[in-house]
Amino acid sequence: MPHSAQRIDVHQHVVPGFYRDELARAGITDAGGRALPDWSAESALRQMDLLETATAILSVSTPATGFLTDPVEAAGLARRLNDHCASLVSDHPGRFGFFAALPMTAAGAPAAEAVRALDGLHADGVTLLANNRGSYLGAAGQEVLWRALDDRGAVVFVHPAELPARPVSGIPPFAADFLLDTTRAAYLLVRNGIVRRHPNIRFVLSHAGGFVPYASHRMAVTLANDTSRSPLDVLDDFRSFYFDTALSSSPAALPTLLAFARPGHVLFGSDWPFAPTPAGQYFANGLDTGVDAGTLTAVNRTNAEALFPRLAAAGPVPATASPAPVRIRRAVQRAAARLAFKLVQPGTD
Repeated sequence: MPHSAQRIDVHQHVVPGFYRDELARAGITDAGGRALPDWSAESALRQMDLLETATAILSVSTPATGFLTDPVEAAGLARRLNDHCASLVSDHPGRFGFFAALPMTAAGAPAAEAVRALDGLHADGVTLLANNRGSYLGAAGQEVLWRALDDRGAVVFVHPAELPARPVSGIPPFAADFLLDTTRAAYLLVRNGIVRRHPNIRFVLSHAGGFVPYASHRMAVTLANDTSRSPLDVLDDFRSFYFDTALSSSPAALPTLLAFARPGHVLFGSDWPFAPTPAGQYFANGLDTGVDAGTLTAVNRTNAEALFPRLAAAGPVPATASPAPVRIRRAVQRAAARLAFKLVQPGTD
Protein backbone atom coordinates (compact mmCIF):
# COMPACT_ATOMS: atom_id res chain seq x y z
CA MET A 1 0.00 0.00 0.00
CA PRO A 2 1.57 3.32 -1.01
CA HIS A 3 1.86 5.89 1.75
CA SER A 4 0.79 8.75 -0.52
CA ALA A 5 -3.01 8.60 -0.54
CA GLN A 6 -3.99 6.64 2.58
CA ARG A 7 -7.66 6.76 1.61
CA ILE A 8 -10.43 5.95 4.07
CA ASP A 9 -13.18 4.12 2.19
CA VAL A 10 -16.56 4.56 3.92
CA HIS A 11 -18.47 2.52 1.34
CA GLN A 12 -17.10 -0.98 1.07
CA HIS A 13 -19.21 -4.10 1.48
CA VAL A 14 -18.71 -7.43 3.18
CA VAL A 15 -20.29 -10.65 1.90
CA PRO A 16 -19.39 -13.45 4.35
CA GLY A 17 -19.96 -17.01 3.24
CA PHE A 18 -22.61 -17.68 5.87
CA TYR A 19 -24.56 -14.61 4.70
CA ARG A 20 -24.38 -15.74 1.08
CA ASP A 21 -25.72 -19.13 2.20
CA GLU A 22 -28.65 -17.49 4.01
CA LEU A 23 -29.48 -15.48 0.91
CA ALA A 24 -29.26 -18.60 -1.28
CA ARG A 25 -31.68 -20.45 0.99
CA ALA A 26 -34.12 -17.59 0.40
CA GLY A 27 -33.57 -17.79 -3.36
CA ILE A 28 -31.60 -14.53 -3.50
CA THR A 29 -28.62 -14.53 -5.85
CA ASP A 30 -28.24 -10.83 -6.62
CA ALA A 31 -28.52 -7.40 -5.03
CA GLY A 32 -30.01 -4.55 -7.00
CA GLY A 33 -29.72 -6.51 -10.23
CA ARG A 34 -26.03 -7.31 -9.77
CA ALA A 35 -24.92 -10.87 -9.00
CA LEU A 36 -23.57 -11.39 -5.50
CA PRO A 37 -19.81 -10.95 -5.82
CA ASP A 38 -17.14 -13.14 -4.34
CA TRP A 39 -15.61 -11.69 -1.17
CA SER A 40 -12.83 -12.45 1.25
CA ALA A 41 -10.76 -10.35 3.59
CA GLU A 42 -7.71 -11.10 1.49
CA SER A 43 -9.33 -9.94 -1.75
CA ALA A 44 -10.60 -6.82 0.02
CA LEU A 45 -7.09 -5.97 1.16
CA ARG A 46 -5.70 -6.50 -2.35
CA GLN A 47 -8.27 -4.13 -3.80
CA MET A 48 -7.56 -1.60 -1.05
CA ASP A 49 -3.84 -1.69 -1.80
CA LEU A 50 -4.55 -1.13 -5.49
CA LEU A 51 -6.72 1.92 -4.75
CA GLU A 52 -4.26 3.16 -2.11
CA THR A 53 -6.82 2.70 0.66
CA ALA A 54 -5.60 2.49 4.23
CA THR A 55 -8.88 1.70 5.99
CA ALA A 56 -12.28 0.49 4.78
CA ILE A 57 -15.48 0.80 6.80
CA LEU A 58 -17.37 -2.39 5.96
CA SER A 59 -21.14 -2.69 5.63
CA VAL A 60 -23.71 -5.23 4.50
CA SER A 61 -25.50 -4.20 1.32
CA THR A 62 -29.14 -4.70 0.45
CA PRO A 63 -31.15 -6.75 1.37
CA ALA A 64 -29.27 -6.79 4.72
CA THR A 65 -31.52 -8.83 7.03
CA GLY A 66 -34.77 -7.55 5.55
CA PHE A 67 -35.39 -10.70 3.51
CA LEU A 68 -36.14 -12.59 6.75
CA THR A 69 -39.71 -12.17 7.95
CA ASP A 70 -39.15 -13.83 11.33
CA PRO A 71 -37.94 -11.12 13.77
CA VAL A 72 -35.93 -13.62 15.81
CA GLU A 73 -34.12 -14.92 12.73
CA ALA A 74 -33.43 -11.38 11.49
CA ALA A 75 -32.04 -10.32 14.85
CA GLY A 76 -29.87 -13.43 15.01
CA LEU A 77 -28.44 -12.83 11.55
CA ALA A 78 -27.70 -9.18 12.38
CA ARG A 79 -25.83 -10.24 15.50
CA ARG A 80 -23.85 -12.81 13.57
CA LEU A 81 -22.92 -10.30 10.86
CA ASN A 82 -21.85 -7.70 13.41
CA ASP A 83 -19.80 -10.18 15.43
CA HIS A 84 -18.10 -11.27 12.20
CA CYS A 85 -17.25 -7.69 11.25
CA ALA A 86 -15.91 -6.98 14.73
CA SER A 87 -13.60 -9.97 14.33
CA LEU A 88 -12.34 -8.63 11.00
CA VAL A 89 -11.50 -5.33 12.67
CA SER A 90 -9.63 -7.16 15.42
CA ASP A 91 -7.80 -9.47 13.01
CA HIS A 92 -6.62 -6.64 10.73
CA PRO A 93 -5.73 -3.69 12.97
CA GLY A 94 -6.12 -0.37 11.23
CA ARG A 95 -7.39 -1.81 7.96
CA PHE A 96 -11.09 -2.30 8.68
CA GLY A 97 -13.95 -0.71 10.57
CA PHE A 98 -17.64 -1.50 10.24
CA PHE A 99 -21.16 -0.14 10.18
CA ALA A 100 -23.44 -2.47 12.10
CA ALA A 101 -26.38 -4.20 10.41
CA LEU A 102 -29.70 -3.70 12.19
CA PRO A 103 -32.78 -5.96 12.08
CA MET A 104 -35.65 -3.69 11.06
CA THR A 105 -38.42 -6.29 11.32
CA ALA A 106 -39.62 -5.74 14.90
CA ALA A 107 -40.17 -2.77 17.20
CA GLY A 108 -37.27 -2.28 19.58
CA ALA A 109 -34.95 -4.74 17.83
CA PRO A 110 -33.04 -2.15 15.73
CA ALA A 111 -32.31 0.05 18.75
CA ALA A 112 -31.25 -2.92 20.87
CA GLU A 113 -28.78 -4.19 18.28
CA ALA A 114 -27.51 -0.66 17.64
CA VAL A 115 -26.73 -0.26 21.34
CA ARG A 116 -25.02 -3.66 21.48
CA ALA A 117 -22.93 -3.00 18.37
CA LEU A 118 -21.97 0.59 19.18
CA ASP A 119 -21.33 0.16 22.90
CA GLY A 120 -20.13 -3.44 23.01
CA LEU A 121 -18.50 -4.10 19.65
CA HIS A 122 -17.30 -0.53 19.08
CA ALA A 123 -18.85 -0.31 15.62
CA ASP A 124 -18.06 2.88 13.72
CA GLY A 125 -21.76 3.43 13.08
CA VAL A 126 -24.79 1.61 11.72
CA THR A 127 -26.13 0.84 8.25
CA LEU A 128 -29.76 1.59 7.45
CA LEU A 129 -31.40 0.77 4.13
CA ALA A 130 -33.31 3.65 2.60
CA ASN A 131 -36.42 1.50 2.67
CA ASN A 132 -37.30 -1.77 4.33
CA ARG A 133 -40.15 -3.57 2.55
CA GLY A 134 -41.53 -0.21 1.47
CA SER A 135 -41.17 1.55 4.84
CA TYR A 136 -38.77 4.45 4.37
CA LEU A 137 -36.39 6.04 6.80
CA GLY A 138 -38.07 9.07 8.28
CA ALA A 139 -41.48 7.38 8.47
CA ALA A 140 -43.43 7.11 11.71
CA GLY A 141 -42.52 4.49 14.29
CA GLN A 142 -38.71 4.88 14.25
CA GLU A 143 -38.29 7.33 17.12
CA VAL A 144 -36.86 4.80 19.59
CA LEU A 145 -34.05 4.03 17.16
CA TRP A 146 -33.36 7.70 16.42
CA ARG A 147 -33.12 8.50 20.13
CA ALA A 148 -30.66 5.67 20.74
CA LEU A 149 -28.50 6.81 17.84
CA ASP A 150 -28.71 10.49 18.78
CA ASP A 151 -27.70 9.72 22.37
CA ARG A 152 -24.50 8.14 21.03
CA GLY A 153 -23.75 10.69 18.32
CA ALA A 154 -23.82 7.80 15.88
CA VAL A 155 -22.86 7.78 12.23
CA VAL A 156 -25.67 6.34 10.09
CA PHE A 157 -24.69 5.02 6.68
CA VAL A 158 -27.77 5.17 4.43
CA HIS A 159 -27.63 2.61 1.64
CA PRO A 160 -30.28 2.16 -1.05
CA ALA A 161 -32.44 -0.91 -1.48
CA GLU A 162 -34.66 -1.96 -4.33
CA LEU A 163 -37.67 0.30 -4.80
CA PRO A 164 -40.99 -0.98 -3.44
CA ALA A 165 -42.23 -1.37 -7.01
CA ARG A 166 -41.66 -3.69 -9.93
CA PRO A 167 -38.36 -3.02 -11.71
CA VAL A 168 -38.47 -1.73 -15.25
CA SER A 169 -37.27 -4.23 -17.82
CA GLY A 170 -33.84 -3.32 -19.11
CA ILE A 171 -32.97 -1.01 -16.18
CA PRO A 172 -31.09 -2.81 -13.39
CA PRO A 173 -32.07 -1.30 -10.02
CA PHE A 174 -28.50 -0.36 -9.10
CA ALA A 175 -28.17 1.83 -12.21
CA ALA A 176 -30.99 4.29 -11.49
CA ASP A 177 -33.50 3.08 -8.87
CA PHE A 178 -30.88 3.08 -6.12
CA LEU A 179 -30.34 6.80 -6.63
CA LEU A 180 -34.06 7.51 -6.29
CA ASP A 181 -34.30 5.29 -3.21
CA THR A 182 -31.61 7.25 -1.37
CA THR A 183 -33.21 10.53 -2.43
CA ARG A 184 -36.60 9.45 -1.11
CA ALA A 185 -35.10 8.59 2.29
CA ALA A 186 -33.19 11.88 2.48
CA TYR A 187 -36.34 13.80 1.54
CA LEU A 188 -38.37 12.19 4.33
CA LEU A 189 -35.60 12.56 6.91
CA VAL A 190 -35.71 16.30 6.19
CA ARG A 191 -39.47 16.65 5.69
CA ASN A 192 -40.38 14.83 8.90
CA GLY A 193 -37.84 16.66 11.01
CA ILE A 194 -35.54 13.76 11.88
CA VAL A 195 -32.33 15.66 11.13
CA ARG A 196 -33.54 18.63 13.21
CA ARG A 197 -34.78 16.64 16.22
CA HIS A 198 -31.67 14.47 16.32
CA PRO A 199 -28.75 16.76 15.44
CA ASN A 200 -26.15 14.43 16.95
CA ILE A 201 -26.76 11.77 14.28
CA ARG A 202 -24.41 12.11 11.31
CA PHE A 203 -26.09 10.70 8.19
CA VAL A 204 -23.88 9.55 5.30
CA LEU A 205 -25.74 9.20 2.00
CA SER A 206 -24.41 6.64 -0.48
CA HIS A 207 -23.49 7.41 -4.09
CA ALA A 208 -23.23 11.18 -3.62
CA GLY A 209 -26.73 11.29 -2.17
CA GLY A 210 -28.51 9.98 -5.23
CA PHE A 211 -30.24 13.00 -6.77
CA VAL A 212 -30.02 15.18 -3.63
CA PRO A 213 -27.29 17.66 -4.68
CA TYR A 214 -28.65 17.98 -8.23
CA ALA A 215 -32.31 18.39 -7.20
CA SER A 216 -31.81 20.07 -3.81
CA HIS A 217 -33.32 23.45 -4.68
CA ARG A 218 -36.29 21.87 -6.44
CA MET A 219 -36.95 19.73 -3.35
CA ALA A 220 -36.41 22.67 -1.00
CA VAL A 221 -39.03 24.78 -2.75
CA THR A 222 -41.46 21.85 -2.63
CA LEU A 223 -40.84 21.22 1.06
CA ALA A 224 -41.08 24.90 1.92
CA ASN A 225 -44.53 24.98 0.34
CA ASP A 226 -45.49 21.75 2.10
CA THR A 227 -44.22 22.63 5.58
CA SER A 228 -44.28 26.46 5.65
CA ARG A 229 -40.56 26.45 6.38
CA SER A 230 -37.99 28.68 4.74
CA PRO A 231 -36.34 27.18 1.64
CA LEU A 232 -33.00 28.19 3.15
CA ASP A 233 -33.73 26.19 6.29
CA VAL A 234 -34.66 23.18 4.19
CA LEU A 235 -31.48 23.48 2.13
CA ASP A 236 -29.50 23.72 5.36
CA ASP A 237 -31.01 20.41 6.45
CA PHE A 238 -30.10 18.75 3.15
CA ARG A 239 -26.57 20.12 3.46
CA SER A 240 -26.26 18.55 6.92
CA PHE A 241 -25.86 15.16 5.25
CA TYR A 242 -22.49 13.64 4.47
CA PHE A 243 -21.97 12.13 1.02
CA ASP A 244 -19.66 9.42 -0.30
CA THR A 245 -18.14 9.41 -3.76
CA ALA A 246 -18.90 5.78 -4.65
CA LEU A 247 -19.55 5.51 -8.41
CA SER A 248 -20.02 9.29 -8.41
CA SER A 249 -16.70 11.08 -8.81
CA SER A 250 -17.18 11.74 -12.51
CA PRO A 251 -16.51 15.05 -14.29
CA ALA A 252 -20.29 15.52 -14.46
CA ALA A 253 -21.32 14.61 -10.89
CA LEU A 254 -18.35 15.60 -8.74
CA PRO A 255 -18.52 19.39 -9.32
CA THR A 256 -22.21 19.41 -8.37
CA LEU A 257 -21.54 17.43 -5.21
CA LEU A 258 -18.66 19.65 -4.11
CA ALA A 259 -20.64 22.81 -4.89
CA PHE A 260 -23.55 21.63 -2.74
CA ALA A 261 -22.03 19.77 0.23
CA ARG A 262 -20.77 21.53 3.31
CA PRO A 263 -16.99 21.66 3.66
CA GLY A 264 -15.82 18.43 5.23
CA HIS A 265 -18.91 16.47 4.26
CA VAL A 266 -17.61 14.57 1.20
CA LEU A 267 -16.00 11.17 1.84
CA PHE A 268 -14.27 8.65 -0.36
CA GLY A 269 -16.23 5.50 -1.27
CA SER A 270 -15.59 2.63 -3.67
CA ASP A 271 -18.66 0.34 -3.38
CA TRP A 272 -16.39 -2.69 -3.78
CA PRO A 273 -17.03 -5.59 -4.40
CA PHE A 274 -20.45 -4.81 -5.91
CA ALA A 275 -18.64 -2.21 -7.99
CA PRO A 276 -15.86 -4.29 -9.57
CA THR A 277 -12.26 -3.18 -9.34
CA PRO A 278 -12.18 -1.46 -12.80
CA ALA A 279 -15.17 0.67 -11.79
CA GLY A 280 -13.49 1.55 -8.52
CA GLN A 281 -10.35 2.57 -10.39
CA TYR A 282 -12.37 4.60 -12.91
CA PHE A 283 -14.09 6.73 -10.28
CA ALA A 284 -10.99 6.99 -8.09
CA ASN A 285 -9.23 8.48 -11.11
CA GLY A 286 -12.12 10.89 -11.52
CA LEU A 287 -11.48 12.12 -8.00
CA ASP A 288 -7.70 12.16 -8.32
CA THR A 289 -7.76 14.24 -11.50
CA GLY A 290 -10.85 16.35 -10.83
CA VAL A 291 -9.99 18.33 -7.69
CA ASP A 292 -7.14 20.35 -6.22
CA ALA A 293 -4.64 18.76 -3.85
CA GLY A 294 -6.25 20.15 -0.70
CA THR A 295 -9.70 18.90 -1.62
CA LEU A 296 -8.27 15.53 -2.59
CA THR A 297 -6.60 15.10 0.80
CA ALA A 298 -9.80 16.10 2.57
CA VAL A 299 -12.01 13.70 0.62
CA ASN A 300 -9.50 10.87 0.75
CA ARG A 301 -8.82 11.05 4.46
CA THR A 302 -9.16 14.09 6.70
CA ASN A 303 -12.93 14.49 6.36
CA ALA A 304 -13.33 10.87 7.48
CA GLU A 305 -10.86 11.37 10.32
CA ALA A 306 -13.08 14.16 11.65
CA LEU A 307 -16.11 11.86 11.45
CA PHE A 308 -14.31 8.85 12.96
CA PRO A 309 -11.92 10.22 15.60
CA ARG A 310 -10.42 6.78 16.30
CA LEU A 311 -8.89 6.81 12.83
CA ALA A 312 -7.37 10.23 13.39
CA ALA A 313 -5.97 9.11 16.74
CA ALA A 314 -4.43 6.00 15.23
CA GLY A 315 -2.94 7.89 12.29
CA PRO A 316 -2.23 6.45 8.84
CA VAL A 317 -1.47 2.76 8.66
CA PRO A 318 2.25 2.23 7.97
CA ALA A 319 2.85 1.07 4.42
CA THR A 320 3.87 -2.56 4.07
CA ALA A 321 6.55 -3.55 1.60
CA SER A 322 5.29 -5.64 -1.31
CA PRO A 323 7.41 -7.81 -3.60
CA ALA A 324 8.69 -6.02 -6.68
CA PRO A 325 6.48 -7.98 -9.12
CA VAL A 326 3.39 -6.97 -7.12
CA ARG A 327 4.43 -3.30 -7.09
CA ILE A 328 5.06 -3.36 -10.83
CA ARG A 329 1.73 -5.06 -11.54
CA ARG A 330 -0.14 -2.47 -9.48
CA ALA A 331 1.69 0.39 -11.17
CA VAL A 332 0.74 -1.01 -14.59
CA GLN A 333 -2.90 -1.44 -13.49
CA ARG A 334 -3.05 2.14 -12.23
CA ALA A 335 -1.47 3.52 -15.40
CA ALA A 336 -3.89 1.57 -17.57
CA ALA A 337 -6.84 2.77 -15.51
CA ARG A 338 -5.72 6.39 -15.81
CA LEU A 339 -5.44 6.04 -19.58
CA ALA A 340 -8.86 4.37 -19.83
CA PHE A 341 -10.40 7.17 -17.79
CA LYS A 342 -8.96 9.83 -20.12
CA LEU A 343 -10.07 8.00 -23.26
CA VAL A 344 -13.74 7.77 -22.28
CA GLN A 345 -14.23 11.41 -21.30
CA PRO A 346 -16.55 13.31 -23.66
CA GLY A 347 -15.16 15.95 -25.93
CA THR A 348 -15.86 19.67 -25.71
CA ASP A 349 -17.81 20.02 -28.96
